Amino acid sequence: MDIVNRAIVYRYRAGSVDQADNRALRAAFEMQVPLIYLHGIAPGQYMVVQPVFITRDDPASASVLLEVGLPAADVRGEGLVSAPDAREYALAEVRLRLHQQRFRQDVLRAYRHRCTVCALREPALVQAAHIVEDRAEQGVAAVVNGLALCAIHHLAYDRNLMGIDPVGVVHIAKRLLDEQDGPMLREGLQGFHGRGISVPHRRQERPEPDRLEQRFDVFTRISDAA
Repeated sequence: MDIVNRAIVYRYRAGSVDQADNRALRAAFEMQVPLIYLHGIAPGQYMVVQPVFITRDDPASASVLLEVGLPAADVRGEGLVSAPDAREYALAEVRLRLHQQRFRQDVLRAYRHRCTVCALREPALVQAAHIVEDRAEQGVAAVVNGLALCAIHHLAYDRNLMGIDPVGVVHIAKRLLDEQDGPMLREGLQGFHGRGISVPHRRQERPEPDRLEQRFDVFTRISDAA
């Protein structure tokens, strides 16, 4: 997907510009028909973006421009007239969703779809977690700022009930270590205290120690205060 001036560039089907699929695109532009755009994020996996409207048809470049959001009141020679702020916001939301989807796919691929703590490999239960929160300055959506965690360890990590130090050792919050409960607490959390995490084979995809340290400092402060 190419994004130019707040719009998505969508290429004509290869071949004649007058073939049926390309004529349908131009008709959708003229009629301002709302469309659904499927953006590929991985083989066989797509993110749905809707509604989108064709705001410009350019046969010379064999492409159209798609904008996310509401249709405009009228179409002029220079393109679709619309509320730019609303469309900019809508496209920003799409960019964010695409960015997060790519982050998820890249992290899970790097960790071979296994939890870095317990090695669980059930796809429905393994998630991509940020080390430094995405809203923080260093919270980029990159593999080096990510961990593959099962649902229970992801939640424990987000709630600072589990921490991972800069060398990759798992720490469980002291108050949980002192508790007595069923097998989930004993084996699913307490049992991993002091163990090392599994990291990606490729060195450039491993979690950055500085990010782990920044997040671990937060865990330590909260754990000590509890």
